[in-house]
Amino acid sequence: MKTIYDYDIGIIGGGAAGLTVASGAAQLGARALLIEKETVLGGDCLHVGCVPSKTLIRTARACHTMKNAQEFGLPALDLPPVDFAKVRERIRSVIAAIQKHDSEERFCRLGVRVVFGEPAFVDEHSVRLEGGTVSAKNWVVASGSSPQRPPVEGLEKTPCITNREVFSLARLPASMIVLGAGPIAVEMAQAFSRLGTKVSVVQRSGQILSKEDKDMADGIMKVLAAEGVVFHLEASVLGVKDLGQEREVRIRTREGAAMALKAEQILVAMGREPNLKGLNLEGIGVSFDRKGIQTDARMRTSRKHIYAAGDVTGAFQFTHTAGYEGGIIVSNAIVHLPRKADYTFMPWCTYTDPELAGIGMNEKAAGEAGLEYDVFTEVFEDNDRSLAEGEAVGKIKMLLDRHEKPIGVQILGPRAGELLNEWVAVLNGKVKLSTLGSAVHPYPTLGEINKRVAGAYLSPKIFSDKVRKGLKFFFNLKGRACGPGDGA
Repeated sequence: MKTIYDYDIGIIGGGAAGLTVASGAAQLGARALLIEKETVLGGDCLHVGCVPSKTLIRTARACHTMKNAQEFGLPALDLPPVDFAKVRERIRSVIAAIQKHDSEERFCRLGVRVVFGEPAFVDEHSVRLEGGTVSAKNWVVASGSSPQRPPVEGLEKTPCITNREVFSLARLPASMIVLGAGPIAVEMAQAFSRLGTKVSVVQRSGQILSKEDKDMADGIMKVLAAEGVVFHLEASVLGVKDLGQEREVRIRTREGAAMALKAEQILVAMGREPNLKGLNLEGIGVSFDRKGIQTDARMRTSRKHIYAAGDVTGAFQFTHTAGYEGGIIVSNAIVHLPRKADYTFMPWCTYTDPELAGIGMNEKAAGEAGLEYDVFTEVFEDNDRSLAEGEAVGKIKMLLDRHEKPIGVQILGPRAGELLNEWVAVLNGKVKLSTLGSAVHPYPTLGEINKRVAGAYLSPKIFSDKVRKGLKFFFNLKGRACGPGDGA
């Protein structure tokens, strides 16, 4: 006898992955249930992640530009202190505008049943929700992640903030200690420093942005340090304490000395943990560990009709990755066209100023994989538009394997995330470097640096002695008209 379920697919989590699955499934004719534990849809990205952070970063950039007006030939400005309440209001207005696209009403119009609550699996096809039980043929766990609370002495008793609170502060803190130096940490460190907060960053390893190549990460740290951010690398946190008006962070420096740092706020940004509590995944045989739910390439868990996507898998914790994985699930679970996730050219970007963006392998990843590679670079100080914009810090690195095929690109520079989009098309479309190098780019643009780095690879082949000798032989070219020492 065929089992009848309430829904074709049930989705737990209303963030990027969950919304993608719900929207796609409903528009393809599936009866879809979307369950969200918060009071609104959109997930961390919209409410306490990408959207508010980029909005804050833009405001901080404007403030920084005003403070440095003289660099653009303008009169110096004496700016009053930043009113963070107004900054916070701008952040909320941007969230509200985007929220319309992620509203319950919009998804209901698409045909999705949206329910707010905290579900728990009672068997492999059913969850307990709002005092009842609902069933679905397939389930998707896309419950996201939360800030990790490191086991630091005194942390539980000391007021501190994470990305969940940092965008809704009542006022701009006079000082802030940032624990961690990943993307969220360095973005917030620079943004608050530019707004007027005295910022210190405490990092366990010897560089910020540990997954990035050290030369690129150091480039960002140099900029932030010049703006006033103080870094404590290779420092271990011994404990934290609430002093009333201030908080204290005791660290051991890389030289072995004990040091006490004091600040009005502590921002904890030391990693993420999957939101799995209360789902009873262990009770229905879905495998997971402390990093997240384990899936195969089709995003299936150890229970093949239960899928997982987004931060909860602990893999690539980006909004665009979550959306991509949601599309993989729709293809496999609804359309029944087998499709596997491929992360070979998954792009990423840290939105500091300058930004650091990448796709494919960097030197660190290529080295760990044991690959032979060559690196080609171009610097932004040789890009005319960069000079005009007053943003000449950074470079682009292109990695080619031993077959001279691109395996990765990293860009440290102005609007690197936007510049990377050309490489998204080049690498996914398998476009030849000769095609990129011969394509006309508008002048003067930052994007010319993409063409130039391709040229850095092609030029030695085109302007070689072999080519010159061939042209001289066939066309009787006469060679150099001016030699070393002949110039003025």
